[in-house]
Amino acid sequence: MDVAAAERAVTSRHLRRVWGLPGTVLGRSGWPASPGQRLHWHWNYWWQAHLLDTLIDAQLRAPSSDRLTLIRSFVRSVRLRNFGRWTNDFYDDIAWLGLALQRVQSLGIDVGPALAAIDTQLLSGWTDAAGGGIWWRVGDEFKNAPANGPAAIFHARSGNVARAREMTSWMTSTLVDPASGLVWDGIRTDTGELVKHIYTYCQGVYLGACLELSLVDEAARTIRAVAEHCAPGGIIRGQSGGDGGLFAAILARYLALAARSLPGPEAAVARSLVLTSASAAWSGAAEGPVFSAFWDRPAPSPPLPPDAPERDMSVQVGGWMLLEAAATLSPDIAGPPVGG
Repeated sequence: MDVAAAERAVTSRHLRRVWGLPGTVLGRSGWPASPGQRLHWHWNYWWQAHLLDTLIDAQLRAPSSDRLTLIRSFVRSVRLRNFGRWTNDFYDDIAWLGLALQRVQSLGIDVGPALAAIDTQLLSGWTDAAGGGIWWRVGDEFKNAPANGPAAIFHARSGNVARAREMTSWMTSTLVDPASGLVWDGIRTDTGELVKHIYTYCQGVYLGACLELSLVDEAARTIRAVAEHCAPGGIIRGQSGGDGGLFAAILARYLALAARSLPGPEAAVARSLVLTSASAAWSGAAEGPVFSAFWDRPAPSPPLPPDAPERDMSVQVGGWMLLEAAATLSPDIAGPPVGG
């Protein structure tokens, strides 16, 4: 495995200027890109947040002045493409960007105004409907794990531990299946209906919140549930392209964190899930590398069919994110340092 090769592949295929403006850069949502993707018309705000987060993973793995400059440009470009704002109407979107920007700040880049705007909007999303939690989006009647999980992690890391605990407790009491230990997707507050879809990233963000709050038993239960239900053969299950292209990688990110920080046998289980998934994803990648949307099967070789999920930036960033997570557990996975 060579995580540096994954970085080069994703950045070379997807990173482009915004509207041709010097000093700007975002990820094109597809490769080869459609006309709309070339113009960043279909720019997928939350995919960009994970691309930024993975660039930070790479910077921590192999510090580079060139990459640091790229990260600065990327952050400015998010605001530019979002028409001068840091936020939008989706609480999950802005929570993901907030997590990436917290890590950007740790690199010495001032993003204080962005973090303040995100914090204010996340706090405003909390209501007592369905017992607590924040909305999926403004004006909606749905509360879910993909919004509350990353928001809880964001609040914990920003020092608002009380709100992080409230959000995580709400997820535990409302969205965790007491039989399997898996995290359901969400709840419709107008009807009280639980939406019991099982998505891998819901497990990941709940696990991440538990780790931030040192909820060891809850974190361990989640890892056991993932190993039993979400990773056949020890490989995290894929969920095709589009938004689903990032789901498994988000789980891998927090499993790697658990492997490094959690006491007990579940840390070894988490480590095995990440490394087994990374080995399978690398072995199944086509030349490039081009990662498969399903890590337990080979990727198609370029040129990719028009309907191939592997064209989606989400899938390719997900494969790279997985390898970055694995590299934190097994440093020999990292390739040679990036120049600069």
